[in-house]
Amino acid sequence: MKIAVMGAGAVGCYFGAMLARAGHGVTLIGRSQHVEAIRQHGLLLEHRDFKDHVRVAATTDAIGVVEADVVLFCVKSADTESAGHLIAPHLKQGAVVLCLQNGVDNAERLQATIDQIAVPAIVYVAAEMAGPGHVKHHGRGELIIGASPSSASVAATFTQAGVPTTVSDKVANELWLKLITNCAYNALSAVAQMPYGRLFKVDGVTEVVRTVVRECTEVASALDIAVPENIDETVLALAGSMPNQYSSTAQDLARGKKTEIDYLNGYVVRKGEELSIPTPVNRALLVMVKLLEEKTQQAI
Repeated sequence: MKIAVMGAGAVGCYFGAMLARAGHGVTLIGRSQHVEAIRQHGLLLEHRDFKDHVRVAATTDAIGVVEADVVLFCVKSADTESAGHLIAPHLKQGAVVLCLQNGVDNAERLQATIDQIAVPAIVYVAAEMAGPGHVKHHGRGELIIGASPSSASVAATFTQAGVPTTVSDKVANELWLKLITNCAYNALSAVAQMPYGRLFKVDGVTEVVRTVVRECTEVASALDIAVPENIDETVLALAGSMPNQYSSTAQDLARGKKTEIDYLNGYVVRKGEELSIPTPVNRALLVMVKLLEEKTQQAI
């Protein structure tokens, strides 16, 4: 299978490397510093269980998707439309486009841009770019993808490659579960610049997380999204499975980059306003991250 990764950051590089190790032809489309390193040395995958230099193709040009059977779309939420326009002219007819992004509405936005089906996917992996062409894995590594005519075969192929993948016919619920988890952790990890496990050593963090989850759940319920009854415990358990992981928001701030907070807590706040549901703790976390973004931008 030929696979292209549009937006080869930590998530895209991890899954691309795993698929390449299984013998699939993988092309990474990313920033020049990573592309140059990958062309020279291969992609360094520092997995929790092994270390490997993986040979993949790499380019900065969206034309890299041209022969792909499957495209992993991994760009930041703010770049969905612009990146979609870049790949649209080069997509092979019948290519499966998997939307591996944070937030709940990216697949719809991408689908409108590329004028073909974009399959939503929920990503559970702890990974970071530890340097140019170097992805470091901290834990997990599975996908949940929406139902489509090709989803079952893609899931089987990915699972055989060491990427456990399941198909859900209730993908909107799964997207919201991931959104709620992101709302609970991303901003706190970013503001503190601490990994998930250490956050809970501070009194009051558990209560803040529970409040964020409750606010998100109220908004989700008003949108007819089914949320598990034990969602509090599910969200809190993440710190145990990824204790050393810094949120993507924390990593973005540390690198002086704009975050996706507008598509996480910000999305919940906006929907809450539309539905007249108060979301004060989500709003506070949103504002704190936006303040740090502003501070970071002024320092550049």
